[in-house]
Amino acid sequence: MIGTETDLDIDGTRGRVVVRRRDPEAAPRRVVLVAHGYGEHSGRYAHVLDRLAGDGAVVYAPDHQGHGRSEGEPVLVHDLEEVVEDLDQVRRVARNEHPDLPIVLLGHSMGGLIAARYAQRYPDVLAGLVLTGPVVGGSPGIFGLLEYDPIPEVPIDPAVLSRDPAVGEAYAADPLVWHGAFKRPTLEAFVASVEAIAAGPGFGDLPVLWVHGEDDQLVPMDSTRPVMEKLAGSDQTTRIHAGARHEVLNETNNAEILDDVSAFVARVAG
Repeated sequence: MIGTETDLDIDGTRGRVVVRRRDPEAAPRRVVLVAHGYGEHSGRYAHVLDRLAGDGAVVYAPDHQGHGRSEGEPVLVHDLEEVVEDLDQVRRVARNEHPDLPIVLLGHSMGGLIAARYAQRYPDVLAGLVLTGPVVGGSPGIFGLLEYDPIPEVPIDPAVLSRDPAVGEAYAADPLVWHGAFKRPTLEAFVASVEAIAAGPGFGDLPVLWVHGEDDQLVPMDSTRPVMEKLAGSDQTTRIHAGARHEVLNETNNAEILDDVSAFVARVAG
């Protein structure tokens, strides 16, 4: 592990939110917030925190409500606007601890949905935004489960996450990952957030890096690209990786992807 890791607790909208904070070995040059995806937790991004901290960032990675070690019924999210507000509480803590450092937000999948909405609601507090496999255009296969009553037990197939089989094996064995069915209020919250993003403003002058796997079956390119093109402002970089699946940060070429993320963060946040 690079740097020193500690846990912080914040009072979220629906209970305690546990935040993983990684401090670099030297004085930090920037802050990076990391928003994880549905059903998982911040601990799955230890290698990302290593890279960011190794590059001089102090990283704050919360477990969203109902996820990981935070409070709440597992994977139950009534309103993603609440999760956006929780993330802003984390940002406020980071700002208080490091008042002079620029802040970059990185969000994956559901975390990308949260991060995109965050950028719409708080456009002036970020130096940059990184979105990997963001659900900004929805997920037809998953959202289609709302047509059933009850929602069938269709957990995420670990094989769709990465071409590296070890990623799926670790995911399946992780006790902090949710392996059950989707919950209706959570899916309805996803749909409402996708609609809010579609109705909201673009990213303007905020620098954005969008990274996506061409073979992403959970968040297909044909659903995501039109929304990202609509949101794009004056400084958007797009990286589409051939053959890559949903979890690009855990893909077989993740070193290349982390290089792109690192270069972007250094460009926008010094």
